[in-house]
Amino acid sequence: MKMKTDLFITGGVAAILITAAITYTLRFGGLMLADRLPRTGPVRRFLDALPGTILLSLVVPAAIHAGWVGAFGLVACLAVYIKSKNLLLTMVSGVLAVWLFRLVS
Repeated sequence: MKMKTDLFITGGVAAILITAAITYTLRFGGLMLADRLPRTGPVRRFLDALPGTILLSLVVPAAIHAGWVGAFGLVACLAVYIKSKNLLLTMVSGVLAVWLFRLVS
């Protein structure tokens, strides 16, 4: 079987550059918009809650799919978060709980 020596797909470099430009435009726009957002009130509370809700929407379906192991990890995460209010420690404890559960069972 002969290997293809062409390293670039036609238009690939242009697609990467356009995607990078769009990404950095959105990031810059977010920085420019941040000064105009309210510092108090319901919109501020909504924006403060977004990172947690996005993380929750990614973790819970995976934990449900994992079955008892995932439920054990969620309980460990919840217990550590209630006690420490530290998100990094919460994530580490969930991963360690799932790892330990799989190691024991």
